[in-house]
Amino acid sequence: MPNLSKEIEKHDTNSGHHPREDSEYDRLVISNEPTAAGVDILQPQPPTRSETFSWWIKAFIFCIFAVILILVFLKWGVPFLFEKILFPIMQWEATAFGRPVLAVVLVTSLALFPVLFIPSGPSMWLAGMIFGYGLGFLIIMVGTTIGMVLPYLIGLLFRERIHQWLKKWPQTAAMVRLAGEGSWFHQFKVVALFRVSPFPYTIFNYAVVVTNMKFWPYLCGSIAGMIPEAFIYIYRYAM
Repeated sequence: MPNLSKEIEKHDTNSGHHPREDSEYDRLVISNEPTAAGVDILQPQPPTRSETFSWWIKAFIFCIFAVILILVFLKWGVPFLFEKILFPIMQWEATAFGRPVLAVVLVTSLALFPVLFIPSGPSMWLAGMIFGYGLGFLIIMVGTTIGMVLPYLIGLLFRERIHQWLKKWPQTAAMVRLAGEGSWFHQFKVVALFRVSPFPYTIFNYAVVVTNMKFWPYLCGSIAGMIPEAFIYIYRYAM
């Protein structure tokens, strides 16, 4: 009998703990499992048609606003820069220096501006205005030749960094690599075409070092490609 009573008490004790353990499991484990509805709520919802339409409206308005700003800048900003800033600087250079000193200043600017990614057009204009066809052409060609050689030599020192930088723009890198392919004459022709094309020549001066381009076809092609541009500047602005 004592054993029977102990068994009954043990059975009652165990049967009393099961519901509690089950409730603890339900509260700690099962309740923490996300339901199907919860999973659907947590997943990102695709944009609705109204949101997409609103985004396109905003993009269209932004494009119109940007075009208006560009037109306003071309209509009033560019003439203002030329008349109030650029031309006074050019006139000051023309009057402040003698012709020999001015020639040295122009050659120096034409040589250093491409290294610093600064447009060298104003210096070409001034060379054509002050020195005319003969000496103006010589100043432009000497300065631009130095300005094409210096970036090439500097680029050789940072060839690996330039190569890593070009990986961000694979299409531009593919165009530049075309210049380094083929024979000497092929490289010469490609460089000359790059010089007369709208491709930014200041970037090309540095980027060409990652190709198989040799120095002499690069130099000769650059000079040949710059001759038409030099004559255009001189013809437009020669006095």
